Amino acid sequence: MRILFCFVAVFAVLSISRTTIAQNVQENTREENRADLSLWYTKPATKWVEALPLGNGRIGAMMFGIPDKELIQLNETTLWSGGPIKSDINPNAPGLLPLVRKALANGQTSKADSLVRLTQGNYTESFLPMGDISIEQDFSKGDMHDYYRGLDIATATQTTRFKVKGVAFTRESFISAPDNVMVLRFTASQAGALNMRLSASSLLQSSIAVSGHELIVAGKAPAHVDPSYLHEPREPIVYEDDSKCSGMRFQFRIRVLAGDGQVIDDKSALVIRNATNITVYVTAATSFNGFDVCPDSGGKDENKLASDAMAAAVKMPFNALRARHVADYSKYFSRVRLQIDQDGENANANLPSDLRLKAYSTGSSDHGLEALYFQYGRYLLISSSRPEGRPANLQGLWNKELRAPWSSNYTININTQMNYWPAEITNLSEMHEPLLRFIMRDLSVTGARTAKEFYGLGGWVANHNTDIWATSNPVGERKGGPQWANWPMGGAWLCRHLWEHFNFTQDLAFLKEAYPVMKESARFASQWLVLNADGYWVTSPSVSPENQYIDDKGKRQVVAVGSTMDMSITWDVFTMVIAAGKILEDKDIFVSELAAKRGKLLPLQIGKRGNLQEWSKDWEDGDLTHRHASHLYGLYPGIQISPMQSIPFASAAQRSLEIRTDVGTGWSLGWKINFWARLLDGNHSHKLLRRLLHYTEDSGTNMVDGGGTYPNFFDAHPPFQIDGNFAGTAGITEMLLQSQLNEIFLLPALPDEWGKGRVSGLRARGNFEIAIEWDQNTLTNGEVRSLIGGPCTIRTKVPIKVQGLKSTSKHEGDYYITTFKTQKGKTYTFSGQRTKS
Repeated sequence: MRILFCFVAVFAVLSISRTTIAQNVQENTREENRADLSLWYTKPATKWVEALPLGNGRIGAMMFGIPDKELIQLNETTLWSGGPIKSDINPNAPGLLPLVRKALANGQTSKADSLVRLTQGNYTESFLPMGDISIEQDFSKGDMHDYYRGLDIATATQTTRFKVKGVAFTRESFISAPDNVMVLRFTASQAGALNMRLSASSLLQSSIAVSGHELIVAGKAPAHVDPSYLHEPREPIVYEDDSKCSGMRFQFRIRVLAGDGQVIDDKSALVIRNATNITVYVTAATSFNGFDVCPDSGGKDENKLASDAMAAAVKMPFNALRARHVADYSKYFSRVRLQIDQDGENANANLPSDLRLKAYSTGSSDHGLEALYFQYGRYLLISSSRPEGRPANLQGLWNKELRAPWSSNYTININTQMNYWPAEITNLSEMHEPLLRFIMRDLSVTGARTAKEFYGLGGWVANHNTDIWATSNPVGERKGGPQWANWPMGGAWLCRHLWEHFNFTQDLAFLKEAYPVMKESARFASQWLVLNADGYWVTSPSVSPENQYIDDKGKRQVVAVGSTMDMSITWDVFTMVIAAGKILEDKDIFVSELAAKRGKLLPLQIGKRGNLQEWSKDWEDGDLTHRHASHLYGLYPGIQISPMQSIPFASAAQRSLEIRTDVGTGWSLGWKINFWARLLDGNHSHKLLRRLLHYTEDSGTNMVDGGGTYPNFFDAHPPFQIDGNFAGTAGITEMLLQSQLNEIFLLPALPDEWGKGRVSGLRARGNFEIAIEWDQNTLTNGEVRSLIGGPCTIRTKVPIKVQGLKSTSKHEGDYYITTFKTQKGKTYTFSGQRTKS
């Protein structure tokens, strides 16, 4: 069956030829964006939030650029504590659900709160640091000058340069995905000037061996690590536990090849003497063999994996490895180009990145910095999430702590989803694959067990936290706060990612694989509902993630029935399954039942302050400026609320945002950028972008006054959480292009400050690739490349003329709608037509 798709956003592409348009964008951005595709500094990093990240989706490294003692902190995406989750860890849980529901029906909220805690299971496990590499370079102190440390995100390479007494030293580093190896090249401008000592260590139980100019660190991860956020005393890290697998094995190897001079094997280090250039190779592997396999007894051979990768890498010259790396990386990164022109000269463009960010934070206009931040988010996604790898976690791929913040796990009440908001729209669909595969093949499997063992229900479910072992039960060990621990809507929310991947790609084979997973999620959601006294289906029990309300007696509560987020996600998963079932011609009566049930879900409600209610009753918020704005799910990333189709609820959503204020942690600000873009208020989105890009050096945990951007452009929750970076990139895209309502909406929320610019390579739903150019805040030219054919509908603020077609722009309110048929693989060029004021 051929699938035809219409779109919500109109994307413009330069109205000449496709070749001319691509060349135009490329030529206009090449010089300006060369500086705006690099982070660079005039001093080494002294803090982790100053170091520069490299990654290939498997191996991650933080580069400090210290001349006399370089520090490289390594991660490997599969190195986690623990092992496969056990069955029947809380056999009493299913019997508690009717008691919780009865207590809520009788208005006994405090009793329901106590009971729901008893339904919790074990905490998730923790993402762990692999080890540190230290490279001590011997040179005369006190005469170092011309220091440079930079990260070129166009090629994913990191460079450190400096001079000592006239001798120039250069270090170039990258992590190759095709060869799964980290490569570092050290050179000196004077023969024999490199004298270095290379060593390694790990916070985990490990041993170190040196042989054949190769250093090998081998070790084992703990059987269990408690979360870092526990307020009570934490249990010591456990390495041996009879009730679990005894721990994942890991290994990383370091090999040095010298062009001249000597490489000497020391007891626990490699010593380089009198060399002019050396190449360092780093490989890493773990015994992880799947979410349901013990990584000890059933694990892969990490020694063979690391040694085979090393043997293959050292056969290739540095330049060949670099060329393969750049070609592989660039095929993804170079798909999208963005230039936002600056009025007059940009005085900050030539500043080091930390000083440039500081200047921007004081109010300076710097559109090049905003474009850099947009592309940096794409760089981080390519670097932390690659096909056949694991999903990007709470910190992407980069963590130095034995007890990582919030275990650096997959928090699925917002954060993991946020990581992938830019994937499809910024033309990185392949980077979405690790999450999609994790949902379909791992989490939905354990989720079916959780549905049965914890709730006595069908389908599959996942609560607010998961990990590499696909934990899906409510965590908390019977003492966690229900506002975060007991929220069984995470799996249903993740199904939106399956549906969005299909919407953008129109890949019918993928939909056939994803549909049963979506359907079983809807089955659990359907069985989680109960009828209330007014005849509406509501979720029970229910929370609004991490927030609380003031009940009718003035008491703070968290457990309720039918929170707005629950109902919106339920409506969403029902709607997606109904639509997918129609495409796949599924005649199952269950799909028809979903349609009937959807019609009787508790509807959205507007409160006395004109706001969208967060709860089923018009209660006061426990925290007016809470970082979560969960009740606005239907606005973004959902499609239930739109100023184009549901004006009263869109107005109520806006009022809710006004009440919640613009205060927020890093990722919260990122979410709000997207909210305001969906409300078509680009100026407010831009205001929040500026707030998100506020310079901060604080790496503490003050979430009240937190938020901002660290010197290395990592998002400050605080501490670092990568979701804010990804949400910021997605939000910038939403200002330029939207396509969620069966049309392509071009420049839907363009800020006044972005008066002139161009972008190419963005994706719209229906598998269209878009390029546009604008001037004086008005669309001037554009292209739409149809990758599968089908009808295309474009919404613009000015009429457009499509070359070679007899299309006309129909005036509709404040917009113009242009619809035309497309052929597979063909590019359509259009121009904006100015109208009389």
